[in-house]
Amino acid sequence: MMIAGKKVLALVPARGGSKRLPRKNILPLNGKPLINWTLELALSCNAIDEVILSTDDHEIASVASCGVNIPELRPSKLSTDNATTLSVLLYTIEKYGTNYDILIVLQPTSPLRLMKHIEESLSLFVESEAFSVVSVTPCEHPPIWSNHLPKSGTLDGFIKPEGLKRSQDLGDFYRLNGSIYIYNIQELMKVRHVNFTQKSYAYKMDNLFSVDIDNQMDLDMAEFFLTKI
Repeated sequence: MMIAGKKVLALVPARGGSKRLPRKNILPLNGKPLINWTLELALSCNAIDEVILSTDDHEIASVASCGVNIPELRPSKLSTDNATTLSVLLYTIEKYGTNYDILIVLQPTSPLRLMKHIEESLSLFVESEAFSVVSVTPCEHPPIWSNHLPKSGTLDGFIKPEGLKRSQDLGDFYRLNGSIYIYNIQELMKVRHVNFTQKSYAYKMDNLFSVDIDNQMDLDMAEFFLTKI
């Protein structure tokens, strides 16, 4: 089923290597492999025409047994620590996505997104005639209260003058939450970058749905938040 006459390709990237939380993409979350939370949601979304899992790992491919398309194991040159997300996107589109109009990238480390988040972000993309739509969430604390620390540990100059206001006077800050990235395939292949432009728009998601699993604490938080959704 196309959305506004546009064919949508979903890409779920899942590399085998993970330093801070080994094998995180297949670790159990509430009894289900982490990656399957994203795959099952994408496969059940009527707005998405095809779902491709891009992985370099045989075990991930075997665990993802929910009918997803795994056309190949990702080439080794796209599976190193230095490989960029952009290189994976361009490779996948060039090889498997030339007949699609919209690419939506759904990272398996964001298992708490809901169907409405996919549908609403795709609607925003189409209505805005966007180059890209990227999901964001409110910052838990004003980022202006953060800074690098010198080796001495001194806090001299740590907070800039504009950060000395009350938190309610600082305004709203948002951060990327890693859950949803949507691109105009034709434009992406033309410019071959994922930088933000005037045609890039933010899709806002609540913190509750924005856990991005990078370590054991994140995984534990996701288990807890699942009881609240």
